[in-house]
Amino acid sequence: MRQSHRGAAFCKKMRGKLSKMSEKRNIRDHKRRLLAAKYELRRKLYKAFCKDPDLPSDMRDKHRYKLSKLPRNSSFARVRNRCISTGRPRSVYEFFRISRIVFRGLASRGPLMGIKKSSW
Repeated sequence: MRQSHRGAAFCKKMRGKLSKMSEKRNIRDHKRRLLAAKYELRRKLYKAFCKDPDLPSDMRDKHRYKLSKLPRNSSFARVRNRCISTGRPRSVYEFFRISRIVFRGLASRGPLMGIKKSSW
């Protein structure tokens, strides 16, 4: 009996930590999205200059250097779709912005409009 009580308290404590961790991850990802949007045009311009074979090599090298000096998080490759409730990075439905696990729970309980869990 005593161990189950400790286990419940531990789970409650960990649930609070997990929600803080997922919130932190989502905030970090949101900052990356903002940074990527800010530097998107500049990054595309530098990449176009780097790939242009008609330009002299020293000019291409100069633009390649400028591209390398941009912040790393300004690249869209570092942006990740995350679940807004758990922060899970994989198997996220882009339309709902929630993971398959959360989606399944919400679909069975019914708060998602127009979605119901099928059974046969």
